[in-house]
Amino acid sequence: MTIGALIPNRKPQAASRAKRIVGRTLIYAALIFWAFVCLSPIYWTVTTSFKSAVDVTQGHLIPWLDFQPDWKGWRSLGLSPDTIFGTSNPREEFLSRFGNSIFTSVGASLLALVLGSLAAYGLSRFRYKFAWMRNDDILFFFMSQLILPPVVLALPFLVLYKALALLDTRFGLILLYTLTVLPIVIWIMRDQFNAIPVELDEAAFVDGLSVWGAFLRIILPLAVPGMVAAFILSLVLCWNEYFFAALLTSTDAKTLPVMVASQTGSQGINWWSMAALSTAAIAPLVIAGIFLERYIVSGLTTGAGK
Repeated sequence: MTIGALIPNRKPQAASRAKRIVGRTLIYAALIFWAFVCLSPIYWTVTTSFKSAVDVTQGHLIPWLDFQPDWKGWRSLGLSPDTIFGTSNPREEFLSRFGNSIFTSVGASLLALVLGSLAAYGLSRFRYKFAWMRNDDILFFFMSQLILPPVVLALPFLVLYKALALLDTRFGLILLYTLTVLPIVIWIMRDQFNAIPVELDEAAFVDGLSVWGAFLRIILPLAVPGMVAAFILSLVLCWNEYFFAALLTSTDAKTLPVMVASQTGSQGINWWSMAALSTAAIAPLVIAGIFLERYIVSGLTTGAGK
């Protein structure tokens, strides 16, 4: 045996290590680029809320370098430091629309979560037969409701809500938003329940629990990550909904997206006011997403390894 045979060949190891480094570098570069693409609109919105008209039209982007930040956008809403403690009609309107958005979005998301969890548990644990439809067909029926564009439902809902006196009411928006996000909640929660072993239900039945007892005391606590993910996703969809909020409301039940879209004047769009409104509108969702991130990721990836 020669001395060269005792020395390991380092060329393949070096080549493999170089490939890993290059691959990891490309992955991180792609992630950084995608983060830049996703965060650029948010950055533009936040900085625009501190711009004057000249800075907006000239496309200045970097504060203190391209332009001097100003409270113009927030002052127009009565939310700047020099106007926050005074009387402001725009601020009163903003708080009213903000309250409507919170009430309708949270209410619809909670109602959809309750109904969707019950439906998803039934589709996960029991076998149904409705005409030719089985469990998968029923789930597809729920998901197919997302195919319809909102404009197709505009006239029927307008006529129905007028007959039921639900126009310009927060309760009417809650019912409509619940129908909108219910299929998504059922889809997420069904995967969540499918990932929980059926043996836990059987063990609960042996211990004397009923179906409701097993569901509420055993299965539901284990499905908390999926419930949080479904709730946050429903909340985002309801919070950002504009079409039906603009169609079915006029004064009392208007939400923030409708108010954001109304920031136009005789000179055109008030970009600074619209940006300040948008920043205030997305802030609660960003904060909720940061604090509940681990639940959202865990809930949305449940069953992905199957």
